[in-house]
Amino acid sequence: MKYLIVGLGNIGDEYRDTRHNIGFMILDAFAEASNFSFSTARYGDVARGRVKNKQVVLLKPSTFMNLSGNAVRYWKEQEGIELENILVVVDDLALPLGAVRLKGRGSDAGHNGLKNIAQMLGTDAYPRLRFGIGNDFPRGTQIDFVLGAFPAADRPLLNERIGVACEAIREFVLAGLGNAMCKFNNK
Repeated sequence: MKYLIVGLGNIGDEYRDTRHNIGFMILDAFAEASNFSFSTARYGDVARGRVKNKQVVLLKPSTFMNLSGNAVRYWKEQEGIELENILVVVDDLALPLGAVRLKGRGSDAGHNGLKNIAQMLGTDAYPRLRFGIGNDFPRGTQIDFVLGAFPAADRPLLNERIGVACEAIREFVLAGLGNAMCKFNNK
């Protein structure tokens, strides 16, 4: 079986450590822990490897957030990966900092990356891992908050919770979405 794990984010140094790039940050941590190496390919940076007997393809799209669906559709078709074996890792304003929630389907909740993926796949029935970035910002400053860097005071919690997200990805690959949801949605 083959899995496609997609971390959403924006390319470029100005976005590197921003809240909106948590998907990239989680995939970088997963790749490091799993001894995968990214290389530049069509529509993004890709890393391949195995988690036990499962083939895993990691993707950090280079299409910018709002066009992430182009990369997801291309790599899904290129690798012949079933929809239920795709996991999209995304930032979520509605969750407290570091909260991890897995779902098998759902609305885009105003997230343009998820909206584009649903458009390109023709469905919103694809698994996702939502990572909370909090919502401690004054009214009207959502874009600045999302595109802002995590403060230094949040780093210890952030690093710990990125580790939990990596464990959740591994559980998704090895035991399936249902088991990963049971194990991590309340952790």
